[in-house]
Amino acid sequence: MSRPSDHIDSADERARPARDSDDITQPKLGPVGWLRWFWRQLTSMRTALFLLLLLALAAVPGSLVPQRAADPNGVTQYFVDNPDLAPVLDKVQAFDVYTSVWFSSIYLLLFVSLIGCVIPRTKHHFDALRAKPPRTPARLSRLAGFTTRDVQPADGASPASVIDSARTLLKRQRYRTVVFTGADRKTGLETVSVSAERGYMRETGNLVFHSALVGILITVGVGGGFGYQGQRVVVEGQTFVNTLLAYDSFNPGRFFDDDALSPYQITLDSFSATYETQSLKAFGQPLDYDAAVSTTDADGNPSEANIKVNDPLKIGGTDVYLLGNGYAPTITVRNPAGDVVFTDSVPFLPQDANLTSLGVVKVPDGLPEQVGMIGFFYPTQSEASSGVYFSTFPDLQYPVLTLNVYDGDLGLNDGVPASVYSLDTDTMTQLTGGSTGVDSIELKPGETADLPNGLGTVSLDDVKRFASFDVHHDPTQGWVLLFAILVLAGLLTSLFIPRRRVWVKATERPDGSVHVEYAGLARGDDPRLVEAVAALADKHLPGPPPETKA
Repeated sequence: MSRPSDHIDSADERARPARDSDDITQPKLGPVGWLRWFWRQLTSMRTALFLLLLLALAAVPGSLVPQRAADPNGVTQYFVDNPDLAPVLDKVQAFDVYTSVWFSSIYLLLFVSLIGCVIPRTKHHFDALRAKPPRTPARLSRLAGFTTRDVQPADGASPASVIDSARTLLKRQRYRTVVFTGADRKTGLETVSVSAERGYMRETGNLVFHSALVGILITVGVGGGFGYQGQRVVVEGQTFVNTLLAYDSFNPGRFFDDDALSPYQITLDSFSATYETQSLKAFGQPLDYDAAVSTTDADGNPSEANIKVNDPLKIGGTDVYLLGNGYAPTITVRNPAGDVVFTDSVPFLPQDANLTSLGVVKVPDGLPEQVGMIGFFYPTQSEASSGVYFSTFPDLQYPVLTLNVYDGDLGLNDGVPASVYSLDTDTMTQLTGGSTGVDSIELKPGETADLPNGLGTVSLDDVKRFASFDVHHDPTQGWVLLFAILVLAGLLTSLFIPRRRVWVKATERPDGSVHVEYAGLARGDDPRLVEAVAALADKHLPGPPPETKA
């Protein structure tokens, strides 16, 4: 019966203004409502995947420019090579990507998002593990893989016995089962069914995957604060002791303690390099680097080892990597009386692939004036038509050292730290090379030359190799490996284990026969569900089915 035209449902209806049926009035969200909405968006799986992708993209700049934590000398060189671009990149923390505000924000949001995803799903999965499989649907014909079988009266089977055998078969296939009994609505005859479910490991693997990701985030973010990384240049014959003052550069974690330094020693016995000499197209390319070292651990046990590229030395809880190498000419300076005022093997920094190297010698005492020298070392010296020297091969075939000499104030008494690889010549006078009209000093191994203005002599006694080592202590390596294995195992489990439900229902007919129905339902994509239901029916009651519906 239709309502009268003046009917209203409530008194409030009179006060409501007429509105267009297409208008939709959204509920107003207060502060709590907006917080709840933001939390649901943040803890959704879609947001977690987006943040994971965004974190990977945010890490890209760290591979494009040097990072202060891993290569402080490279950052310094980048400022020299790019004086205009480097300050701009420094303002956006491009040289400290992994500790930057924007990278840390993405990192923390991803951490919160994964926690918000994992905890509710873990509770839901735990409840599902304790729950029984659902009741058998009334119409199995609507489900996937629907198949029927008929058991004749002569076989003497009952619905209960048929379902009992089906339940046994399903248990062998690792299904959780529960039996339901009832009566057919039309005939009132006995109906027995078994509801079976398996594939809980799929969701378990999914939770393990996401929990392991959280574990990696915690391990790297928190555990990494207990590690440290340092660099040290060691010349052949020199010994490096793992103490804080022995490092050329050192980058501790947030929670670093000096006690974490194991007092071991590493002596660089020799350094050898192998270069390509057969192929003209690759002539001079390095084939192998090998640093032969003698070590003494914290307990005083000596040993010998070889450090190569991608083959670090493990000692005292640290990994010692071979980063770079070059030449360290042994230079001796004597005063006019012949007394030695300076002698050292000075590491020269390589400038090109053929190891044309640049170095600085500072002699603050023992001479009438403070003396500084800027030197170029050529392992295999050659001269261009313009008169410029260069190296044609990185090995010692025809080594030559050239020195430009300066005298004046080295700036060592100003209390301002200065790099041993640079010389500030603003307050010094150039004595050789350049526009002085005096040729630069040239030395071959074993030669000696006079310094200008009677300052003394300088000699090139020997040429040694040096190796640059990176000492890395990371207490999280084992945990990261464990969580990485769990990530892979959880991912594979969630991909290859299907979550499915299967039902078998047996109904007694008036003639004494038993009508058996089989069907299944997948949670997610399961292309083999129909095949699995058919295989179950064939194994349970062999024979061609009289009726099949996919």
